[in-house]
This record gives sequence, C-alpha cells and structure tokens, in this order.
Amino acid sequence: MKVLANDGISPAGVEALEKAGHEVILTKVAQEQLENYINTKQVDVLLVRSATKVRKDLIDATDLKIIGRGGVGMDNIDVDYAKSKGIHVINTPAASSDSVAELVIGHVLAGFRFLHQSNRDMPLNGDTNFKELKKAYAAGIELKGKTMGIVGIGRIGQAVAKRAIGLGMNVIVHDKFAENVSVNLDFFDGQQLEFKLKSVSFDELLENADVITFHVPSQDNYILGATEIEKMKEGAAVVNTARGGVLDEKAVLSALEKKKLRFAALDVFEKEPTPEIKLLMQRELSLSPHIGGATLEAQSRIGTELAQQIIALSN
Repeated sequence: MKVLANDGISPAGVEALEKAGHEVILTKVAQEQLENYINTKQVDVLLVRSATKVRKDLIDATDLKIIGRGGVGMDNIDVDYAKSKGIHVINTPAASSDSVAELVIGHVLAGFRFLHQSNRDMPLNGDTNFKELKKAYAAGIELKGKTMGIVGIGRIGQAVAKRAIGLGMNVIVHDKFAENVSVNLDFFDGQQLEFKLKSVSFDELLENADVITFHVPSQDNYILGATEIEKMKEGAAVVNTARGGVLDEKAVLSALEKKKLRFAALDVFEKEPTPEIKLLMQRELSLSPHIGGATLEAQSRIGTELAQQIIALSN
C-alpha cells in the first residue's frame, strides 16, 4: 500500500513499513491540496499528527483504507464517519505519555523556581545585575509536600502522577469516568510500588491543589475559567499540555496580573499556530510550542506502533 505520512513519521516507522513492502511518502502536502494529491498518487493510508485535518469532505473525496493519528487525541479526524465508510482509524495512545508527563513536570519546576524568567534575564543582565536577579528569584517553592491536582487520569495523567509522587507530592485527581485509580511505580532496580490516588470533585481539587494539570480531550467549553480560578488557592498554578480551549486564556492572564495565580504553563493554545501576543509577552507564563509528545523516543515509538498496526491490517 501507499502510505502518506503527511505530518512525518520516524525513521523506525518508515523502515518497518518499507520492510513489509509498503511505499512511504514523506511529502508534506498542504491541507487544500490533500484531496488531489491522495487521488493522484492513489494513496491508501494517510498518517497525520495534529496539523492535518481529516474531515468528512476529504473522506468522501478519496479512497483511503486507513487513517492513522500519531498520538492520543483524534479530534482532528472525523473518526465515526470514517469508520462508517469502512475505513480503519488507528492511533498510538500510549506512545507519548511519558514525554508529555516529563514536559508537565519541567514546566512546574521551571515555574516554581522562576527558570522561565531567569533564563530570559540572565543573558541580558546577568553580568551587570547578578545580585539583584539572585534576590528577585530567591523565593522559589519546593514541590515536596505540595499538592498536584490532575484533571483527567488516563495514560498521560497517570504518567504525570507517577512523577509527582516521585517528587514527594500529594496527588489528587478528578475524572468523570474514573472513581478509583491506582498507579504502579517501576524503579530502576526492579522494585514496584502501587499508589492509590484520591478521586475528588472538581471543586475540591480546585480548592486544595497547589498546581493543576489538565489531560482531557478537546472541549466545547472551557474547563477552567474565571469562576473556577477564583476557587483556587492564592498563589496556585495551572498547566495545560492537553488542547487549546481547555483553559480560558484571558481568565488565566487576568489571574496572573492580579497575582491570584503564581504562574501558568501552556504548551497548547486557543489560536495555534499564532498564539495571542499577550500570552507570549506575559512573564509569569512558561511557554512551549506544542511539543508535549515531541521527543525522539516518543516519535520512534509512535512510528513503530503505527507501522505495526498498518502491517497487521494489511495482512
């Protein structure tokens, strides 16, 4: 079969597909040209990440056999409609969990220790205002003993919980679809420990968490807006590596300006790929350009898993 990896695929994935006799096309085709390209090249399999959209019109206009999403959420694909047309829809829900979780912890550590700010200021003023900067950033917060609130306790949420526990944090969770949750921590020497996580109401999580991280699908309405932020602790923080639109960005900015929130971290935005300039200029925001699953290890796992599923479906 002909496989168009429109948003890319790892060399390991390409190698596995080609070894199985499939042709892999790595050309990046613009969204408006995708229909014509797929039909002209007689593409059987379309692989995407978050950039390319696979909607009803594209599905109807092509003869795709498999649509694959490298990652977890599939809100950029009309999944049910594709399945109704007999098209296989696949994804890799577990491949990037560790990568996203580590980015969350990275943002949390950066925020509580002012790294996102000091990394801006040191190159500019480190040689002339060293003592002043040291004083300005001397009020960091330790994570040990603090409470991590996790909204959405699927694979990524659980991966975050494991790392938070490893840092000595108390972990509480809220998930409409899970009441009792336990996670297993695997250690370097083969030891394993099980931790049972407390599932609480959203209001209880808002009131008790020192930092809240969101791991939910795309939403029709904000989960966290001005009303919810008012229920949070003074000086708490929020992290969004899930989807743009989970948080009300304007409400977050306002809360940062009023010092209600200590800091916020965003890897995803309501307006990608052109986030609001006010977000980019806000010093209390720790920012990254939607790189939650973008590690070499995750990309290799994603490519390999997609290849394995395609090979299995084609046999």
